[in-house]
Amino acid sequence: MQSSSRLSTALTASIVFADGTILRGKGIGAQGTSVGEVCFNTSMTGYQEILTDPSYAGQIIAFTFPHIGNVGTNLEDLEADIPAVRGAIFREDITDPSNWRSRAHLDDWLRSNDVIGICGVDTRELTRLIRDNGAPSAALYHGPNDSDSATPENLVASWPGLAGMDLAKLVTTTNPYVWSQTSWKPHNGFGEQAEAKYHVVAVDFGAKKNILRCLSNVGCKITVLPADATSQDILSYRPDGVFLTNGPGDPSATAEYAVPMIRELLKTDLPIFGICLGHQLLALALGAKTEKMHLGHRGANHPVKDLKTGRVEITSQNHGFVVTRGSLPSGVIETHHSLFDGSIEGISLEGKAVFSVQYHPEASPGPQDSHYLFERFASNMDPD
Repeated sequence: MQSSSRLSTALTASIVFADGTILRGKGIGAQGTSVGEVCFNTSMTGYQEILTDPSYAGQIIAFTFPHIGNVGTNLEDLEADIPAVRGAIFREDITDPSNWRSRAHLDDWLRSNDVIGICGVDTRELTRLIRDNGAPSAALYHGPNDSDSATPENLVASWPGLAGMDLAKLVTTTNPYVWSQTSWKPHNGFGEQAEAKYHVVAVDFGAKKNILRCLSNVGCKITVLPADATSQDILSYRPDGVFLTNGPGDPSATAEYAVPMIRELLKTDLPIFGICLGHQLLALALGAKTEKMHLGHRGANHPVKDLKTGRVEITSQNHGFVVTRGSLPSGVIETHHSLFDGSIEGISLEGKAVFSVQYHPEASPGPQDSHYLFERFASNMDPD
């Protein structure tokens, strides 16, 4: 791969950590200053999907894979129209694109989407720092920013961190809408759900588009509602099932309005399926607890075991909070666990068509190890 010659060799960017550590490199993307929690992602592909995942709100992503940019960017691999990520950190210069689907250089895409970045950073050193000390708060600075009088040091010192922060309201839809788009296929693009068998209400805590496409693939017409939708709002659509989406932030903060809604839905016989934040919120509604992880799980090579079948799935994950082991109440069954650290990766409710998983079955790292979960949800909505 040939490194891009578009970037200057000057050190025009820096990362300022809360403990005073400063890493310097070359600025890419937009100019300015942003502050957030720094985390690393071990995925070797899918950087555009990662950068547009709403679950990264409040975070600065360090990519451990050194060559980023080789497939460019396009209009299809977007998980959200507006990136919520606070910044991006790369080891090498952005690679020039070489892919038939590419429409724009990654540096141009970052700039046009107001995402600040830095390259030339020793991401091995940074990953070790995060591994040993946990995800740190930091300010990312690129180039002159005359409109912002606050220094990076002051910004990071005043940033409260993700614990206790409700970010779902920042990335959710503001108005209900209907989704019917199905998955992308080479040379044909996205499809359209023409004959839906089920009507699903998806509560949007930061939904990834490909999750909605996977639901549409199994015959669902989807009505997407804002994160603060009430049980009355949801039931007024007379759905066949309810989906609780992924999303960012501390689940205990989002739970203030989401848990009462979920508990009311649990009184019905509606099938419920949750992913990521939706999984954590369902667990809280059932009486379990959540906690912030030391590192979190972010990557596309996470092995998860189905405790019922013994089958191992290679999964994509992106979460910094987890359901606390030992907190599951009677009647809530652990269905999946992580083979990396033994953390809870899935639950179900005894006697109800209610289940959730911590990982992302739509992201296809296996590539389709976990697509059965969408089919399970659909079968739960079939009339007896």
